[in-house]
Amino acid sequence: MGYWKTKVLPKLKKVFEKNGTKKAAAEASKSFDESKEGINTEFEEKKSELQTKVLAIYEDSSTEIKGVIKKRDEAGLKKNSTEVQKFIDELVKIDFPGSKAVSEASSKFGPALVSGPVLFVLEKVSTFIVTEEKTEEATKTEEETSGVKDREIVVEEGKKEETSESAAEKDEEKAKAANDSLPPPPPPAEEKQEEKPVEPTPVEKVEPPKA
Repeated sequence: MGYWKTKVLPKLKKVFEKNGTKKAAAEASKSFDESKEGINTEFEEKKSELQTKVLAIYEDSSTEIKGVIKKRDEAGLKKNSTEVQKFIDELVKIDFPGSKAVSEASSKFGPALVSGPVLFVLEKVSTFIVTEEKTEEATKTEEETSGVKDREIVVEEGKKEETSESAAEKDEEKAKAANDSLPPPPPPAEEKQEEKPVEPTPVEKVEPPKA
């Protein structure tokens, strides 16, 4: 009897309690599913005012919870249950739609047992994160594209300058070749010097000797 009380009974009690907890968690999840439509409507109405608040909470969160929000799987909820609970509690403070009911169920049964409601809220949160990342990527892409265009303009201008210089050089070479092909100019005509008449050399008269 002592063995039954100390060994078997506690194990059976744990099994029944676990099954009871699962059943209660399932009922809580079902109740949450019935209120999703209203949560969606409230979310759309508050979306613009929630964005800045949600992003602030997300930036202050750990790397682990950021990974859970992006992947949104049950394995992540089990592994990081404490971080998930803290994050949902922060959402309650900003009156995030559906966060209060999820926080109560999660703290009572654990995030993994009410994974449906928890992942639903995290999915709503992720819409702000995806929008923010896309905006940053678009800005980065625009800056890179602008830089490429500027480089292309500089290269194109450089090519234009080279083309202009090449064209000028070609024109100069053509002009030089044309000049080389012309016949050499005739030598300048020598000026004829005027011939002066040659004056006859005077002949000295020889007088005959006197007798």
